[in-house]
Amino acid sequence: LNSPPSQLTFSSLGICQTSITNNQLTMGLEDIVPVGVITGKDVQTLFDYAREKGFAIPAVNCTSSSSANACLEAAKNSKSPVIIQVSNGGGAFMVGKSVKDANAAAAGCVALAMHVRAVAKYYGIPVILHSDHCAKKLLPWMDGMIEANEAFFAQHGEPLFSSHMLDLSEESDEENIAICVEYFKKFTKMGIWMEMEIGITGGEEDGVNNEDVDPEKLYTSPEQVYAVYEALSPIGSMFSIAAAFGNVHGVYKPGNVTLSPEKLGGHQAYAKKMLNSPLEKPIYLVMHGGSGSTDAEINTAVRHGVVKMNIDTDTQWAYWDGLREFEGKNRAFLQGQIGNPNGADKPNKKFYDPRVWIRAAESSMIKRVEVSMEKLHSTGTYTPSPESGSPQIGAGKKTVNPTVMMLVGVIAGSTATLVIKSLIK
Repeated sequence: LNSPPSQLTFSSLGICQTSITNNQLTMGLEDIVPVGVITGKDVQTLFDYAREKGFAIPAVNCTSSSSANACLEAAKNSKSPVIIQVSNGGGAFMVGKSVKDANAAAAGCVALAMHVRAVAKYYGIPVILHSDHCAKKLLPWMDGMIEANEAFFAQHGEPLFSSHMLDLSEESDEENIAICVEYFKKFTKMGIWMEMEIGITGGEEDGVNNEDVDPEKLYTSPEQVYAVYEALSPIGSMFSIAAAFGNVHGVYKPGNVTLSPEKLGGHQAYAKKMLNSPLEKPIYLVMHGGSGSTDAEINTAVRHGVVKMNIDTDTQWAYWDGLREFEGKNRAFLQGQIGNPNGADKPNKKFYDPRVWIRAAESSMIKRVEVSMEKLHSTGTYTPSPESGSPQIGAGKKTVNPTVMMLVGVIAGSTATLVIKSLIK
């Protein structure tokens, strides 16, 4: 099967996953991927470019508009794309911990997605909106987000989210893959990327505890990875695989966790052989449990085709650490509304104003996200757009008409209200 000179290969032929052309690889990323929340083929183009150029994109778990804004600011500072992701627990926190509705987590995820869509273009960089680990017991949460995607797609021609992850690694490989196939069919209709996990990431994440799992299950085999490819590729090419190579969620003492990212190279070599692919890295891979990993481990993973790395524990600490340092530095000004070392009648509002100490937390998190971008080599890969931003409430790639800009807030609020009301009935 011969490809046209400008095209690496056709993914629809089933010989590998790619949509980017050789000509596009000579361009800057900002020339081929737009700013703001991206969906559909733009997501694949971004991952193609990253894989071919040898960098990966940090995927940061966010639980609030504050943490999402920190990620966006870090991306703009670092001239890098970014992935903002939300978990089931993050969605439940976003909607409000007092809400006990069965669809609360989905509604919270929708709320965060709407916020990111409203502000992303103002930062001038591309953003992937992603949902994190969805175990079998959490599939109703996924169904709620799919319902929101379908409603958004019907109105705007693109999904609300860029991608979703199914983590059925606790089930048998057969059931894992079978369920992924059914959901991938739904995703493909709307141009949603799918991430799936085969093999188990150790530790504990969002209520899924794999701390006592059989160590052998922490390492995925090339045959397992290829089985996923065989099942999903006839449906579409927009999927990635989180293959376990000893990964563990959280941060542990050095020596307590043995990562083997070189195994990812074996997965790629096996797939290349089975597919007779012209690509050295024919499969999109994802690294979980990135917090606490060494630079060498991260470099090896990226070299073998990892295009996305999850980071949560390190950024959680960074957010808290910024607040901790602020409190420690200004403790004498935080003991009451009035009275401090400068005088018994002096006000302290400028210290306890949430905008001050939350900003201190954000600033610390921004620095940590920038560190991840440096480690993953995504720094400097995207020149931020100098054009004025605009809320991205489903207008796709069209520019918002200036004459209706005054109505954007109303439209955004109405859209969010309709979508959330459809989830909480």
